[in-house]
Amino acid sequence: MDSDLALLRLLQLASPGLPVGGFTYSQGLEWAVEAGWVTNAESFAAWQREQLLDTLGHLDWPLLARLYHACQADDAEAFGRWNQWLLANRETAELRLEEQQRGSALARLLDGWQLGQHPAWRASLELSQLGGMAWLGAHWSIPLRQLALGHGFAWLEGAVMAGVKLVPFGQQAAQTLLRDLGEALPAVLDHALALDDEQIGGGLPLLAIASMRHETQYTRLFRS
Repeated sequence: MDSDLALLRLLQLASPGLPVGGFTYSQGLEWAVEAGWVTNAESFAAWQREQLLDTLGHLDWPLLARLYHACQADDAEAFGRWNQWLLANRETAELRLEEQQRGSALARLLDGWQLGQHPAWRASLELSQLGGMAWLGAHWSIPLRQLALGHGFAWLEGAVMAGVKLVPFGQQAAQTLLRDLGEALPAVLDHALALDDEQIGGGLPLLAIASMRHETQYTRLFRS
């Protein structure tokens, strides 16, 4: 029964219906399409695969693990430190604001459930969605591996749905992309969980350029 409930909680956290506004961001894809860097499903897959390996594999997932373990150890200081590390590795103002806006939205949801309101944790929970997911994952006894895969699939699904609108491609191609790109998630996670602290960090110059150019893009479907 406990594992069934943990699965249901994970599905809730990974759902596009989670009110954190994930569907309003393209994470640079909108500019990449306008610039001609991404023109079809194949080039989208290449664009997204780079982020999967670099951002998920070397930044988000290693930090999710450390945030999760800090919650399990009731170590609010470490939790805050790793949240700050995450923000420091978001390379543009747009990406930092997105992370903080998602974090604030998830913190408001926690307020409604009367969770995570202790002052030692509350300010840090507002900094990132990743921190809130780690906190809820530990609170709901969702195993770390399943939590990370759920987070990764939600991230991938959001990107593919943005691609449907922007590239564009159809639903058949979208589901094929989810299938094919999703196959890489377990192996990338294995690598991510084995990283030492000094190995954490990502950097994709084209993603940073696309995010910065998106801030002043003349017409936009997605939020900046």
